[in-house]
Amino acid sequence: AQRVVRLAQIASTKHNPGLVPASPATVWRLAKAGKFPKPFKLSPGITVWDADEIDQWIASNGGRANENARPHK
Repeated sequence: AQRVVRLAQIASTKHNPGLVPASPATVWRLAKAGKFPKPFKLSPGITVWDADEIDQWIASNGGRANENARPHK
């Protein structure tokens, strides 16, 4: 079965450290720029990311989430 994660699990906020040290807005900006895995919809109100793609992205970028991240393939 495919593992999925939601934005609240990926992005970091003041009270919740996420998988990457980036705000929700930065995660969206990187995804739109092709520098972070693209999300997909489970339903109209639920957007998720493939957990394996996130794990691969973290490994290839050393956990750094910035505008200089490598393009996601």
